[in-house]
Amino acid sequence: MLLSRNYAPSVALAPFIARHYVFSAALPADFELVDRLLAETAFVRILIQGDWAAETAPGVWSQAGQVVFFGSNSRPFQVRCRGPFHVVGIAFRPCGWRALFAERASLLADTMLPLAELWGDAARALLDAVAPLTHDAAIVAACEAAVIARLDALGTWAVDAPMRAFEHIARNDSTIMVKDVSRQLGLAERQLERHCMAGFGHMPKTVLRRSRFLDMAAVMRGRGSPSDDELAGLRYFDQSHRNREFRRFIGMTPSQFLKTPTPLLDAGLELRQLRKAEMPED
Repeated sequence: MLLSRNYAPSVALAPFIARHYVFSAALPADFELVDRLLAETAFVRILIQGDWAAETAPGVWSQAGQVVFFGSNSRPFQVRCRGPFHVVGIAFRPCGWRALFAERASLLADTMLPLAELWGDAARALLDAVAPLTHDAAIVAACEAAVIARLDALGTWAVDAPMRAFEHIARNDSTIMVKDVSRQLGLAERQLERHCMAGFGHMPKTVLRRSRFLDMAAVMRGRGSPSDDELAGLRYFDQSHRNREFRRFIGMTPSQFLKTPTPLLDAGLELRQLRKAEMPED
């Protein structure tokens, strides 16, 4: 049985944290689950219990310790877990990226590595703080304390205002043209690209294409309820276009996606839909 719980950040950390989550699976010891992730934001996964690995090259499964950083994805990221597991996570917002990380997001996109390589001893401190806890409220408080310590260590608490606006646009209007985004934000397209590569880790068009795919995936999984006009806007130009986008972002055709269970991806879709509902004007 899979149990996913997620929580909004405190008001002070809302520009930096997209969501906290606690994910548990009471699975048999011999059970193996292989799934794909497609994360819109970078996140940290704290493995309290379980055997969790990612396919870092074809047929090569790797682990990166108990406290792992994942960059945001432009392509499906295959993961495998065996037996029961218990995971705590923090998803970060692109608009607050530079206040938490010294590296540009583009250097870490589509990667997995120990958080210690980026945060040093603070990664171990985060594990030590979270591992003994059993109540979600205490877990979230410990994660927020670690993020505040990181913000204080870098000393900027900086928020990228254009990327904060673009997060809202991409989440709620995924079919918009990049040139129209630039006009809305008052940025030249090259400026928009630089901001996106620094915070999202990807080009603006990739961010919007991924968002459109996730919008459609949510509808197909019964986790989205767009109006008729909104659904019509999400539809692709033709079947080949739709197939191409699905292969790019999930590695399957739409018909294969409908038939294939993806519980970990579905949990991410549910989290995404909650954010859209709770922060419509962010």
